[in-house]
Amino acid sequence: MDGRNAVVTGGSLGIGRAIATEFAKSGANVAIVARGPEALEKTRADILSVSDTKIVAISADISEVDGCARAIKEAEAALGFIDVLVNGAGSSNRQPFEDITDEDWQADLDLKLFAAIRLSRLVMPGMKERRWGRIINILNTGAKAPPGGGAPTAVSRAAGMALGKVLAGEGAAHNVLVNSLLVGKIESDQWERRHAAEDTGETLAEFYAKNGKALPMGRLGKAEEFANMACFLASDAGSYINGTAINVDGGLSPVV
Repeated sequence: MDGRNAVVTGGSLGIGRAIATEFAKSGANVAIVARGPEALEKTRADILSVSDTKIVAISADISEVDGCARAIKEAEAALGFIDVLVNGAGSSNRQPFEDITDEDWQADLDLKLFAAIRLSRLVMPGMKERRWGRIINILNTGAKAPPGGGAPTAVSRAAGMALGKVLAGEGAAHNVLVNSLLVGKIESDQWERRHAAEDTGETLAEFYAKNGKALPMGRLGKAEEFANMACFLASDAGSYINGTAINVDGGLSPVV
């Protein structure tokens, strides 16, 4: 990815952080976008310790229109035109359907769907003009196999998968390739928070091992393993992959 400029939302923690790190190690300049400035600066410093590319930390709330616009404006000011966009911001929000309020629905859609819409709309014209671009939407396996109790996240993610297919169809003639990567159970900050909340007395390693036993591969995935696929798709090596939704889940999803 030498010389490519990438924006990674949700880039300060977990999978987003791993993707940003892998991009930088592969030669890309990266703008990491998230809300928390402290986590952003720590991640920026950590990435700079393993890469000599340009890393920019942008604090923005991309669930809002102005936050999306500012994130791209600051990224372009710091790096130049954007070659790669990773829509990685999100959270795991699962509730019984009848308990989900309109406010819950709107907040989830704003963060996971409308942010991807707005950010893609900002970068696609330039990508088309230069005839090179990559957009990667980070979803989860609930997008293909929505479980009971999986809303609102599963619904937002399913819409995100449809969005990716639409954008892939429109970008293909211009060499703007759009794909989705679906998370299964990956070691991340979300799992760390769950470990802390359950307070079972187990170490984090023991907690991961316990939750991985039921998976086909017998373990949770690592964020770096997920990032490897994102880096492949964002590079010239992924030059004929477009409009796909790839499970990176160790075989967990019942839907291919």
